[in-house]
Amino acid sequence: MLEIYNSLTRFKETFKPLHEGHVGMYVCGPTVYGDAHLGHARPAITFDLLYRYLQYLGYKVRYVRNITDVGHLEHDADEGEDKIAKKARLEQLEPMEVVQYYTNRYHRDMAALNVLPPSIEPHASGHIIEQIAFVQKILDKGYAYVSNGSVYMDVEKYAKDFPYGKLSGRNLNDIVTETRELDGQEEKKHSYDFALWKKAAPEHIMHWPSPWSEGFPGWHMECSTMGTKYLGERFDIHGGGLDLIFPHHEAEIAQSCAALGHETVHYWMHNNMITIAGKKMGKSYNNFITLEQFFKGEHPLLSKPFGPMVIRFFILQAHYRSTVDFSSEALEAAEKGLQRMQEAYARLQKIQAGKETSAIIGGSIDGLRQRCTEAMDDDLNTPFVIAALFDSTRAINTVHDGKGTISEADLNELREVWKTFAIDILGLRLEEQGSGDEKMKAFNGAIDLLLGIRLQAKQNKDWATSDKIRNELTALGFQIKDTKDGFEWSI
Repeated sequence: MLEIYNSLTRFKETFKPLHEGHVGMYVCGPTVYGDAHLGHARPAITFDLLYRYLQYLGYKVRYVRNITDVGHLEHDADEGEDKIAKKARLEQLEPMEVVQYYTNRYHRDMAALNVLPPSIEPHASGHIIEQIAFVQKILDKGYAYVSNGSVYMDVEKYAKDFPYGKLSGRNLNDIVTETRELDGQEEKKHSYDFALWKKAAPEHIMHWPSPWSEGFPGWHMECSTMGTKYLGERFDIHGGGLDLIFPHHEAEIAQSCAALGHETVHYWMHNNMITIAGKKMGKSYNNFITLEQFFKGEHPLLSKPFGPMVIRFFILQAHYRSTVDFSSEALEAAEKGLQRMQEAYARLQKIQAGKETSAIIGGSIDGLRQRCTEAMDDDLNTPFVIAALFDSTRAINTVHDGKGTISEADLNELREVWKTFAIDILGLRLEEQGSGDEKMKAFNGAIDLLLGIRLQAKQNKDWATSDKIRNELTALGFQIKDTKDGFEWSI
């Protein structure tokens, strides 16, 4: 039986891949019945970070992120109406029209956030045959039963042979206490038994033939099936949001042990939640803000639009296992932090090497790579990486302002460390200013043109024009700094 870890603290010390040089990683992806929101962005960015770091360490990674397009029900995994089928019925569409529309929009949002595409992105609806076969294995082993055309996991029988609740720390008594009374419970032996296959009601528009009924797979079944199909019976990492530990991931462990006789996952990793006023952000709470609303600023809780890199930076400046409470003020602070990084990166590209040795006043770059690496090795501690990079901005500004010098070797190392950790691993697009769209580029160009006119006025000793441009831009919220090479500005 494989050992279960709930984090990768001291990454290089604890992480031992099952196959040398290769890593198999499965992450629970979205249920595509609506636009992606900030709660979807956090696991996507968290496991994109892990994917990038594993590749940086030299591993060949097969990253599987599923698309749930059938079997995820409105109330829980056993009762209610399939979310995509409900959307299709309300909007008079084919279910796969709903799936394709929102999958396309999810991919668009992920690309904007600079989330790398996975190696494989399987759909639950494309693996019905494999899911039926997986259910049959569990029936053959005696850990499931058929009731009125549906198939349920016999949790009590399973728990006699395997440690049910190992991941979540729950036992059957806890689960009985917490289980809600729902319609259709009379089909089950026990309230905590969960569906492996559900018989479809006559009005249900998504269903497939099986040995037991015309129906559809239970929500948990897709991940057990597709994880082992693409990564094998034993693979390295399974990830998702903290809210998936129970029942979803606990059910996955039970299904895999029941069918295969052993656990499949070596390391479980879970990102914590994003909250609004202390309450989890999600569609079920009707308190979510879609990513498109963030990008356009079209929500009452938003003071302004926030670009994709601001969202990414906001998520990365907190540890992935900590709760992050959303507010527009917190995003504005993240925007300022990102702008500082963008400005430092731009200055880093402009500065020139000086003497053979560095003479930097007010900051040191010694050990920067080591500090960033140690932070990433310590359970992907991105706040420490960001802090280390910010610390090095003092040296960048010192050289840029002509108050110190930097050797060519140190300059090359500093540029390489920033590229490696800020761009390649954290995935920040530091070359972009603002949202990066054409309107922003035109805006930046207009300000540069205006400050260029001011610079020419200064050279012509036309102080009235020069002061007028500076004063009026300052009144509008611009910060203008004269440099030996011209000028710099920010908002």
